[in-house]
Amino acid sequence: MARVAPRPRTAFRPFTTKTGRTAKTKRATKTGRATKTGRAPQPDSGDGRRPLPWPLRLLAMLCAFVFMVAFAVVLAKLTLQPSPASASIAHTNLHPGRSLRAYMEAPGLRDTVKQIGGNLLLGVPFGVLVPIVAPRTRRLLRVVLLTAVMMLLVEFAQGALITGRAFDIDDVILNTTGALLGYLLLGRRLSRAVHARRPRV
Repeated sequence: MARVAPRPRTAFRPFTTKTGRTAKTKRATKTGRATKTGRAPQPDSGDGRRPLPWPLRLLAMLCAFVFMVAFAVVLAKLTLQPSPASASIAHTNLHPGRSLRAYMEAPGLRDTVKQIGGNLLLGVPFGVLVPIVAPRTRRLLRVVLLTAVMMLLVEFAQGALITGRAFDIDDVILNTTGALLGYLLLGRRLSRAVHARRPRV
């Protein structure tokens, strides 16, 4: 009986993916280890731009903190200072839109701009500074919620403790809207430049 010659052994080939990379290389890339170039993937700011170097990031956070403290002092003087002359006209407003309609129907345009524009500008620093000072709150929803909570506390203090001041829900709405505008116009870009995100895998 004739013997069948054994089939020659072939060299082992590692399993390759559709892109031509081996499974081992793919796993190394996922775990964040160095690739063939010898360099680990660099984190980016989420939009393709690299974040600032850490000394500049630290300086930016310190400046933002100083501005936040200064803004808190200004906010306290503007909102928590007694106004005895306004005691007879200050009324609590729990209905959204009531004060806004009163502002719009005011006979003088200057008073309307002062009331609406002033409350909007009062919230802008929250949207710009909070994402830099507190990186965990740099999401849009968190910035809006934090601003709303802070302004609610200020309004409660006005209505309960300050003479000539009253709680007004429309002021909270305007302040929060100002923070939203500040975040969309400047705060989001600054937070992405200052704080690095984790590298995408």
